[in-house]
Amino acid sequence: MSVRSTIAGVGAYLPERVMTNAEIARMVDTTDEWIVERTGIRQRHIAAEGEFTSHLALRAADKALSAAGVKAADLDLIVLATATPDNTFPATATKIQAELGMSGGAAFDVQAVCSGFIYALAVADNFMKAGQAQTALVIGAETFSRILDWTDRSTCVLFGDGAGAVVLKAETRKGNGRDRGILSTHLHSDGRHYNLLWVDGGPSTTRTVGHLRMHGREVFRHAVVHLAEVVGEALTANGLDPTDIDWIVPHQANRRIIDGTARKLNLPPERVITTIDRHANTSAASVPLALAEGIGDGRIAPGMLVLMEAMGGGFTWGAALARL
Repeated sequence: MSVRSTIAGVGAYLPERVMTNAEIARMVDTTDEWIVERTGIRQRHIAAEGEFTSHLALRAADKALSAAGVKAADLDLIVLATATPDNTFPATATKIQAELGMSGGAAFDVQAVCSGFIYALAVADNFMKAGQAQTALVIGAETFSRILDWTDRSTCVLFGDGAGAVVLKAETRKGNGRDRGILSTHLHSDGRHYNLLWVDGGPSTTRTVGHLRMHGREVFRHAVVHLAEVVGEALTANGLDPTDIDWIVPHQANRRIIDGTARKLNLPPERVITTIDRHANTSAASVPLALAEGIGDGRIAPGMLVLMEAMGGGFTWGAALARL
C-alpha cells in the first residue's frame, strides 16, 4: 500500500489594517474604478509596523494546527513559502518552529514567489511519500507591502499581506478511488522570463531590499497559457476532465487572469474560489488563504476534488490536485 498526504486542517490570518482603493488613489494617480475594472481588487490588508512575515505565518499556523487537532510537538516538518522572509537568513520557518515549541524535525523556507505554496506543498508531499515525515505544516506567508514602490501605480495597487497554512498527515491508501489526500503535484519554471517580474535589489547585487517591478501585459499573457496547461496536466495525470473538479482554488493575481483560465477550461465561475477583491495578490499566501475561506464557509466539503494552481516570478508555475 502507498502513502498519501491528507489535508487535516487549514488556517488563515490577515493583518488588521485594511487599505482601500480610495486610499491608494490619494497616493498615486489612479481611481477605485480603474483598479476594480482591470484587476477586480477593492481592498487589501497591510501588515502593521513591527508585524513581520513570521508573525502572520505563526497566526495562520496556530489556526491550522487547532483545526487539525495536532500539537506542534507532533510535527516532523515545516515548509514555509515566502518571498519576503524576516531576514536574509536564517530561514523564517525556523523562527516559527521555535515559537511553536517544535524542537525536532526540520524547518526551512521555499522561494518560488506566487507559486511558493504549490511548491512547498509538493515538497512536503514528497517528504511524506518517501517516509521522511508523518505530519507536516505547510505555510504561505508574505508581507509584500514591504517591497512595493508606493509611487508606482502599475504595481502598488495589486498586492497585499497575509498568511495561510495547512497541516498534512500521512495516511495509507485504501485504493478504492475515493482516497482523501493529495493526488498529484506538478511544478514548472522558465528562467528566460526572469526580468518580467522581479525585485530590483538583493544582498548579492545591490545590498538593498529593492522594489517589485513587473511588465504586466507580458505576465498576463504567459499566466493564462501556463495556468491552463498545468491544470490540464494535473487532470490528465489523474484521468479526469474539468467536469470532475468540484472547485478550483487559483492564485489570486488578477480577476481577468482567473476568469481567462476558467474560460480556457470551460469551467463556470461558480466553481472558482475568488478572494482577490478583498485580499488582492498576497503571493505565496493567496492559495492557502482562498482554500481556508472555501473550507471555512462550507463551500469546500469533505470528499470534494480541489485543484490549486499558481504562477509567479521566475517564471514559476504549478498545480496540485487533492481530495479533501
